[in-house]
Amino acid sequence: MNRILVVSFAAFDAALSALIGLAIPLLTVTLLWSVQNGGGTDWTVFWRIAADTWLLGHGVALHAAFASDSVLAQGLPGGTEAFSVTVVPLALTLLVIGVGVRTGRRTQTSSAPRLALGSAVLGYATVACAVAFCASSPAASVDLVSGTLLPPLVFALGLAIGAVSVGDAGGGIGLREQLAKFFERLPEPTLSIAVLVLRGGVLAVAGVLSVAAALVAILLVAHYSSVVVVYEQLRPGVVGGLVVTLGQLAVLPNAVIWASAWLVGPGFALGVGSSVGPAGTLVGPLPSIPLLAALPQGEMALGFVGVAVPLSAGFLAGWRARSPLGAIVGERSILGWGTAAVCGIGVVGGVLLGLLAWLSSGAGGPGRLQQFGPDPILVGSVAALEFAIAAGIGLVSVRRGHTSLGSVPRRLA
Repeated sequence: MNRILVVSFAAFDAALSALIGLAIPLLTVTLLWSVQNGGGTDWTVFWRIAADTWLLGHGVALHAAFASDSVLAQGLPGGTEAFSVTVVPLALTLLVIGVGVRTGRRTQTSSAPRLALGSAVLGYATVACAVAFCASSPAASVDLVSGTLLPPLVFALGLAIGAVSVGDAGGGIGLREQLAKFFERLPEPTLSIAVLVLRGGVLAVAGVLSVAAALVAILLVAHYSSVVVVYEQLRPGVVGGLVVTLGQLAVLPNAVIWASAWLVGPGFALGVGSSVGPAGTLVGPLPSIPLLAALPQGEMALGFVGVAVPLSAGFLAGWRARSPLGAIVGERSILGWGTAAVCGIGVVGGVLLGLLAWLSSGAGGPGRLQQFGPDPILVGSVAALEFAIAAGIGLVSVRRGHTSLGSVPRRLA
């Protein structure tokens, strides 16, 4: 296949991926426009809502202002002032990364994989620029520069993951092999311990996120009646209820990360001056969002029992690392290298959870609603401390000569 076809197919594939992602909110609001609204409002209003939602999923900030005589402006504190919405619906972000992975793998089967990757990014950026240009209105607008640059960056992350997942046998540029050769230049036992630390940190974070997801599900089931009451108060109709539900599904990953922050200890905010944490829930007036009806209310005497989750995850990470670490450095050197390993597990886990907290938080509306989500620095710091302490206990709890739970590969490929 010649280079012109490679460039064309890669750009078309990326542009199609962008349009598919845009079609999800667009079809949803168009259904609302045609059935619920009866076509009484200009369709371009709904188009801009879909475009703004798509851009938000890529981390593009939305700048808006309510009309001074509107119900929202009069009913919300600070509603008459201009505000920004920066909370990213992470379900849309994960969708973008997922289609990017697929495109990244396909580019590696072409005759010019590097050229295909660049063309794919350019194709996605072209669609993003067009959407950002058409999305702005007097009521809500996005910055054209960030609207053009951020979407292809998110898509490029998926492209990179897809390209790395293809080895030499896949006919690509062998990014995985190139990374493996780079890391293999590191002296032993540094490489093996680094891999061990990364695995331990990821294991600890995965454990906390898994329990957090289960906690969100339990809260939704336990407060099902309260959630239904909010739906009934909204009176959205069948199609409107579907739109509200899809909107909540878009931020469900955010809710899981916020639940993780709750388990770690710092909790999260739902507005300036509010707090949702193990000690209790203290919030002001909130938007009528059914998902928020599942929040625990008031003080919780046993709330801090949830801290056992990150401690258990860190303990498991240290416990699993003990035998491989002993095999790498020997029993005589286990104290020094073990201390470095548990500190590394804490740092990796804390950085990952802090990064997730940062990605999931932001501004959600006017006035006091400009602060939504956990404090990333506080969450990351506390999580790092909890993981490190628990990993240290797990590391020393394994008896010498215990059967290895897994080996640490010397190569990454």
